[in-house]
Amino acid sequence: MTAPADTHSPAENPPAARGKRPKQGEPVIDRALSLLAVFTDRRRALTLSEMARFAQMPAPTALRLIARLVAWGALERLDDGRYVVGVRLWEIASLSPRGHGIREIALPYLEDLFEVTRHHVLLAVRDKDQAVLIERLSSKQATEVAYRVGGRLPLRSTAVGLVLMAGADAAFQEKILKEPAETEPGVAPMPEGQLRRTLSDVHRTGIAMIRRSAPSLTVSVAAPVFDAQGTVVAALSIVVPDGTTPPNVLAPAVMATARAVSRNLGYRTALAEDVRTLSDG
Repeated sequence: MTAPADTHSPAENPPAARGKRPKQGEPVIDRALSLLAVFTDRRRALTLSEMARFAQMPAPTALRLIARLVAWGALERLDDGRYVVGVRLWEIASLSPRGHGIREIALPYLEDLFEVTRHHVLLAVRDKDQAVLIERLSSKQATEVAYRVGGRLPLRSTAVGLVLMAGADAAFQEKILKEPAETEPGVAPMPEGQLRRTLSDVHRTGIAMIRRSAPSLTVSVAAPVFDAQGTVVAALSIVVPDGTTPPNVLAPAVMATARAVSRNLGYRTALAEDVRTLSDG
């Protein structure tokens, strides 16, 4: 079946790389991964020409690589000729210890917190300079939120992002602090000085809080999840309509849930060690 014509605007459609040769020595795997990387939340089904254009790759090269990706299961071809991400990639991604492993351990505690709040309960990990949502429990009556499981979240303007950033090393924090404050709908940009103070507060209290006005009026409260080495490996949060429950009421429940998950990952606080020593003696 003939693939449909491109419908994206010129700004979203860079010119096709006609006759362009791959970079000297560029591995085939890199070119294949660049084709997978063209898919986003807004581009979930693409034609061959669109994939080649976004990857800045000649169409014949893209066609050969796409055929191999389809054969392996990384891509699937729809009846209308467009391509989508294949289920095989989800199977592989589900084996990630930072995703599935933490999620599997945390899920029973997330479910308990969800039963109490009946709104959104989120679990996220950091990937480079963004957060990735690895679980979200939501009721049908919960207020609208912008992020989905598998989606990426900014660090500076989300509660889970602030927790993950506060738990990162100093060099990484400085890198993010020096970057321009991003503009995200519903959240006021946080300049460097304010962000420094906020990260200090998050590190001291173990809680981050963000209010936003889009896509709905919400307040998000997040706490860190630690591994056995005391490293922040995830952030856990709840998101509720702003004005329904004060953040200081939400914070203890979020912190208690995060601590429970941390304990099951092998984390022990100094207090816990003292209590265990006394019980052993």
